[in-house]
Amino acid sequence: ILKSDGKNDNQYTPTGDQDINLILTQCLINRVDALQCKIETDSVLKDQAKVKYLRGIDYLLKFFRQNTYIRKVKPTILPDILTVYEKCMQYDKEDRSIADIFSKLSYETAYSVIRADNSTFEKNSGYKEALQAVVLKYCILYPDKTLATLKDNPNMPFADSLVRALDKKKYARQLYDFAQAGNHIGSVIRNITDDVFISTIVKMARSKSGQQYFPFLDNVVKGKMTFEEIDAAKDDSILYYKLLVRTQLEYVGRAVNKDTAFEYEALRERLEKKAREGFVNTINALHNENAEVRFRSIQSLSAEELYYLAVSADGSIYTSSFVKGVYPLMMKKINNKGDSLLMSLRFDKYRKFIKMTAGFNMLSSFLNTFPPKRTADDESDAEKLMKAFVGKLEQGRGLEDGVDVADSYASIVETIKPLANEMLKNIQLNYQRNEKMGNKRGMAMYKILNNLFLSADTLNKTDLTKELGIPPVYEVPFKALANDSGRAVVQVFIYGDKDGIGVFPSILGLFGNANWKTDRSNPYWVTITSVKGKPVSIYLNKPLPEEKNEDAKAQEALCKYLKDIKLFPTVTVNRGHSYNAPYTIEQMFPTSKIVFMGSCGGYRSIHDILEVAPDAHIVGTKQIADAPVNNPFLKLLGEKLRAGSDIQWIPFWAELRKMAPNEIFDDYVPPYKNLGALFIKAYKIAMEE
Repeated sequence: ILKSDGKNDNQYTPTGDQDINLILTQCLINRVDALQCKIETDSVLKDQAKVKYLRGIDYLLKFFRQNTYIRKVKPTILPDILTVYEKCMQYDKEDRSIADIFSKLSYETAYSVIRADNSTFEKNSGYKEALQAVVLKYCILYPDKTLATLKDNPNMPFADSLVRALDKKKYARQLYDFAQAGNHIGSVIRNITDDVFISTIVKMARSKSGQQYFPFLDNVVKGKMTFEEIDAAKDDSILYYKLLVRTQLEYVGRAVNKDTAFEYEALRERLEKKAREGFVNTINALHNENAEVRFRSIQSLSAEELYYLAVSADGSIYTSSFVKGVYPLMMKKINNKGDSLLMSLRFDKYRKFIKMTAGFNMLSSFLNTFPPKRTADDESDAEKLMKAFVGKLEQGRGLEDGVDVADSYASIVETIKPLANEMLKNIQLNYQRNEKMGNKRGMAMYKILNNLFLSADTLNKTDLTKELGIPPVYEVPFKALANDSGRAVVQVFIYGDKDGIGVFPSILGLFGNANWKTDRSNPYWVTITSVKGKPVSIYLNKPLPEEKNEDAKAQEALCKYLKDIKLFPTVTVNRGHSYNAPYTIEQMFPTSKIVFMGSCGGYRSIHDILEVAPDAHIVGTKQIADAPVNNPFLKLLGEKLRAGSDIQWIPFWAELRKMAPNEIFDDYVPPYKNLGALFIKAYKIAMEE
């Protein structure tokens, strides 16, 4: 313990207070020795008892060392621990129960003595009761761990009382989960029949349909809804979804009045799951069918129900599903009045919806459905909405609202420049407001948004690395893509299924001109190298047959080769199906600065990619990925690299659009529209999280 600070100076210095450190050091040296001497010279104790108590000190100090190291025990309680141990030892010698000692102690002290060595006092008549006291103290101190602790410590006499005393609003999900368990704590919960809340949870937990009942817990407990009502809807996908939305609207109304329903989060999760699995996935999958067939399943839904379909499927709903189906049907059912829609929803998730309409280039259309200004000097309702959109972000829970604002701007600055200018102005006003209040969270959020938005205009020359500690958003400098010798390295992952084998020749054909040379001599990969301009090397594994796992061997061989010769790719391209994406991400190099996910739904891999390559600029698609966009992207990127050009995403994307005039292009998301991920990263840096 004396050496735990890394110094062999016979000093224990766990605090910044020298007086306290001196007391603790003397406690370790003098008190421990004195206690040891007292035991050894005790004429009443037999040798076996002396060994037991001496061993107990040894265990006590080892336990103290281990638990102070992991910060489970404060070093300053050492004197108390030794005092309690000595007192327990005295009681034990006199055959007195030690239980009374532990009833008055703090949890840390009691835990340190009774848990340090279960054998020292285990034959004492009060040992079991002392252990129970420690468990009780822990549960009172950490109520969120009560049920798990009672599971690990069965037959506690106070288990029933602790379960009843739990904050039911906070721990309803835990009660539900543990009520299903076939152990002692599960039995305790199930045997509580005189508490309406707990007995309702037990009924749900014991039902095969418990997960379908649980989101309605609050209304059932309060008698506003019956199990029979849920039963009437739960087996009908549309009726059950409508019931979820109706309950969501009711709970939102209550939340406005500071009355949060039990398990509001469970309702939200169930609603999102049902929206995606019951409707959105279906209309996405029918993208090749005519509108009548494709959108038949959503015709009976109200405007509010269609709205929740959209916001629940953010990131997974196809552009065509939203633009051609959900959005127009929703607006038709609300008589094309966007203000009426949001008011009927009490503005629930309106930031999410605005972000989505911006991303799908429907924001202007939506805002035009609002009433015009009453007078020239008035603010229109649409203007008020967009001012609120960026306002009071610091009041929200988590970062979701800030992420939605960040993600929306890139689309708005391209399509509605005047609105983007107003957003930027309001961001700056909100920063000033938070600065006056000294709100650190708000200042961080608005500073990040201000810098992200300013960097959209390259004339501002905003240095995001200097300002926020994150890489540039709207461009990747060529020098960041070139290694020390000035060479840019691109790695393409391709798979040996029918599609991969079929597309491989066309990829090679992209570089079949005098500017490039192709080497196919290696059995596992092809190397394409620039002949003119800057040195660029493109490595593609050969799409060998997947049936024998040959494509995996080819990828592994190529990765090993690049690693061995220290040629680390800064561009990674995935060409495969969605189920291949995890294998690409697992093998890609952390040096990747641009990652192109040419697989269906690649947009949803952003988080996983950033775990491997934190500074990557990511291109993915929300829908179908195919050669009409994938091939032009690789060709354009290759030519930019060969020219030594910085990759400026906004003009790059405009150029790519002309090269890929295909309807699936709109489902591809360029890196500068992934601002939300960078917002989160910058926020954590700012708040030192």
